[in-house]
Amino acid sequence: MSSVKLRWGILGCAGIAEKAVIPGIRQSETGVVTAIASRDLNKAKETAAKLDIPTAYGSYEDLIADENIDAVYIPLPNHMHKEWTIRAAQAGKHVLCEKPFAIDAAEAEEMVAACRLAGVQLAEAFMYRHHPRYDRIKAIIRSGEIGEIRGIHGAFTFNNAADLSNFRNQRSMGGGSLYDVGVYPISAARYLLEQEPQAATVHAFFSPEHGDVDMMASGLVEFSGGVALTFDCGMWASFRNTLEILGTLGSIEVPSAFVSPPDSGSHFFVTTSEGRREEGTTYEDQYALQADDLAYAVWGQKSLRFEPEDAIANMKVLDACLQSASERARIIIPS
Repeated sequence: MSSVKLRWGILGCAGIAEKAVIPGIRQSETGVVTAIASRDLNKAKETAAKLDIPTAYGSYEDLIADENIDAVYIPLPNHMHKEWTIRAAQAGKHVLCEKPFAIDAAEAEEMVAACRLAGVQLAEAFMYRHHPRYDRIKAIIRSGEIGEIRGIHGAFTFNNAADLSNFRNQRSMGGGSLYDVGVYPISAARYLLEQEPQAATVHAFFSPEHGDVDMMASGLVEFSGGVALTFDCGMWASFRNTLEILGTLGSIEVPSAFVSPPDSGSHFFVTTSEGRREEGTTYEDQYALQADDLAYAVWGQKSLRFEPEDAIANMKVLDACLQSASERARIIIPS
C-alpha cells in the first residue's frame, strides 16, 4: 500500500457512495476519504459520523474549496453532473463523475473541455470495466475461440417503481431507465467490439405516474458488419444484470455483468464445440480499481484506462436511443 494517498471528497450522500464507492476507495491502494458534503449539514454530519469521515460540509461549494481535497466523486442527480464537474475542475479538483456522465453529449463535451482547460483528470464511473474478468473476456474474443462476433445482448433491470420521489423518476433531473441502467450494455458493447455504433432504434414504456420517464426500454444498436447490440433496461421489472456475447463458434455468458457481488461477481461461462466451462478471476473490488485508476493518472504514473472522450461517445449513443424512443424512429448516431 502506498504511503501517499489521493484525498477524496464526496459530493452528496447518495446510496451508491455510501454502499459502494466510499468502501471501494478505502479498499484501494491509493485513496482516502477526507470529506463529504450535503446541502443539509445535519445529513452530512450524520453520514460522516456513520462512515467515519473526518470532515462534513453543508454545501458542495465548501467541499471543493477545501485545499485538503485532491479529487471529488460526484454521485449527484444526473442534471447536476455538468455543473459540479465544471465547478470542481475550476477549483483544481480531479473528478470521478457517476454515470450517466451528463444529460446529453453536448454537456459531456463541455465537461471534458473544462477539465482539459483546468488540467485535471476526469473519469466516468463505469466501475464494471475495471474488473479483470473483462480483460479475460476480451482476450478470449481476440483469440478467436468463439469465432467472429455476431451479436451482443445485455439486460439490466430492477424495480424502483414505488419510490415516486426518487430523481430517477423525474424527467427534469435526467430520470429514466436508459439513463440509469441502459448505459451499461451500451458501454459494454462499445468496449468489447472496440468500435462506435452507427444507428439506434428503441421502444420504451413511458409511465405518466413516474414523471413520464422511460420505466422500461428495449433497443437495437447497430455496429458495422451486421453486428448489433440488443438490450433491455428497466426500473419497473424484476432484477436482471446479464451480458451475452455470441460468436460463430461459441458464446460467452456473464451472469453478474455490471453489479458483481463478492460471492459470484468474478465468474462467467464460455461455450464452444468443446463444451461449456466456467471461468473466473480472483475477486477484486471494482470500485477500488476504479479509484486507483484515477489516482495513478493524477500522479502521472499511468494514463486513464478510459479517457473522458469515451463518455462523450457513449452519450452520443444514449442521445440517439432517447430520441428514437421518443420519436419511434431509427436514429443515425453522429460520428
